[in-house]
Amino acid sequence: MTAPALLVMDIGNSNISIGVFEGAVLAHRWRVATVKERTSDEMGLLIKLLCQDKGIPLSRVEGVAICSVVPPLMPAIERMCQDYLRQAPLIVGPGIRTGLAIKYENPREVGADRIANAVAAIHLYGPPLIIVDVGTATTFCVIDDHGQYLGGVIAPGMRTSTEALYERAAKLPHIELTRPRQVIGRSTVTSMQSGVVYGFIGLVDGIIGRIRRELPLPYKVVATGGLAALVAEESREITTVHPHLTLEGLRILWERNRHVAAGEAPLRRPGSTGGGQA
Repeated sequence: MTAPALLVMDIGNSNISIGVFEGAVLAHRWRVATVKERTSDEMGLLIKLLCQDKGIPLSRVEGVAICSVVPPLMPAIERMCQDYLRQAPLIVGPGIRTGLAIKYENPREVGADRIANAVAAIHLYGPPLIIVDVGTATTFCVIDDHGQYLGGVIAPGMRTSTEALYERAAKLPHIELTRPRQVIGRSTVTSMQSGVVYGFIGLVDGIIGRIRRELPLPYKVVATGGLAALVAEESREITTVHPHLTLEGLRILWERNRHVAAGEAPLRRPGSTGGGQA
């Protein structure tokens, strides 16, 4: 008998990371551009083609878990889940069981992706933790030795900063985000690469150093996101890279909330993507 599958989606400002879990194994994953104007049918056909390419009929999908920081796209995503997958998705947000004690002043302000990251990192590595997500924004989440989510830091992302340079400085070109061989650039491109890449490595290490001074704990520092490996190569602070941490967190959250999928409790309706104590 073919095993059921879990579809997970991390909807970010620049990309949507999509994964299919078979049990606890991330069997397939894809990254597509975030297009806020996509309709439910466009999303449904995209998911269908991706899954069919890997030999996964949509009838095998027994659940869907989603975290999103792009509210305008959510109505189309939810309708796609209903029409194409015949599933009511589990959406990370208020009212779901996370297992996290969130000490933010307003827990609803914590992004759904940060909640998924924290849940996965605690499960995989144990507290205390600093989680660095290198995406459109660079976020830092601090988990104390009791597993409590204390808060963190939000800084611009590497690509965001690069685009700002290109758009605001007429003579600066688009660049590929790769680590140059040396800090002293010998061309405009390598000088920009050095400033962005080594600058962000310094930002990451500097902020983590300040966190350690403010709250001295034996942190494990876990990096995730599309550019995590690039930063981790030269970082003094990052100890582990887990590029698909958010997807792993979605799987764990779905397992903790399977009663919702089974109809034993109402699904959270669309709204804030924050989190809380549950």
